[in-house]
Amino acid sequence: MLYTAHPDRYADMPYRRTGRSGLKLPALSLGLWHNFGPDRPAETQRAILRRAFDLGVTHFDLANNYGPPPGAAESALGEALRADFAPYRDELVISTKAGYLMWPGPYGEWGSRKYLLSSLDRSLTRMGLDHVDIFYSHRFDPDTPLEETMGALHSAVQQGKALYVGVSNYSAEQTREAARILGELGTPLLINQPRYSMLDRRPEDEGLLDALDELGVGSIAYSPLEQGLLTARYLDGIPEDSRAASDSPFLNTDALTEELVGRLRALNEIAASRGQTLAQMALSWVLRGGRVTSALVGASSPRQLEDSVAATRGLGFDAEELARIDAVVKG
Repeated sequence: MLYTAHPDRYADMPYRRTGRSGLKLPALSLGLWHNFGPDRPAETQRAILRRAFDLGVTHFDLANNYGPPPGAAESALGEALRADFAPYRDELVISTKAGYLMWPGPYGEWGSRKYLLSSLDRSLTRMGLDHVDIFYSHRFDPDTPLEETMGALHSAVQQGKALYVGVSNYSAEQTREAARILGELGTPLLINQPRYSMLDRRPEDEGLLDALDELGVGSIAYSPLEQGLLTARYLDGIPEDSRAASDSPFLNTDALTEELVGRLRALNEIAASRGQTLAQMALSWVLRGGRVTSALVGASSPRQLEDSVAATRGLGFDAEELARIDAVVKG
């Protein structure tokens, strides 16, 4: 059945300007880090993407290594773009990244010009696109001059293969230097993608958000639900089908201590008093005050995505609520 986007898709989603640029991102963006590979039904993947767009989620975020296996998420998106979204390409923001291991040998990861531009070409082929909207350096490379890494991002824009560029997992100081180099080249740094949640506040504590404010650079937070910890999944133990039970490299049973579960339950009580689920409050918290442009969410079903999008209806916090959350998290 031919997909036709919902006519009211822009009615409810808030859109925020990305730094000083002209690009606006939805408050919630869809990350294809998990759930988009051959181990998931293709129809489910397409249903999630369709529902996202119908709800005003115009930004799909990828990286070359997303899957599994690496590259699978980009291939899945490429199929969905051809089948469902070809008429809507200009309404979408599609981003990808390069930095982690993609192929064997010394040119298959990190931040060299050879790797970044080769990776972008492969990503575009997998997605069936002639350009992405945002191309990121996925991690800082301590062994490659930052001038080379940023020069490669600048070249991607000059070649028409990316409209904007960003960095991910860069510290405040690394971001300042990246922005300086890109500014001199004439390609502004658009955005930084850090890990940020109620439980992981390094972007606040280490000055990254302050640096982005000063630079006029946007931000998009990944893992705002802390790999599922900030949901109802682990309030009563570890479900057999959960990420923690699978000993995922990103979340395992050792991390789920009794003390942490107690804190999650206390946060859940605060969320309930706000009329939200724990996951919705966690997303609202990341987006509070407007310092973060967008929060990245994953989804294993359209319903899960709908629950996340509902968080955009409760972005306000009063001082007492914030103090209660801080008391629980910081002890």
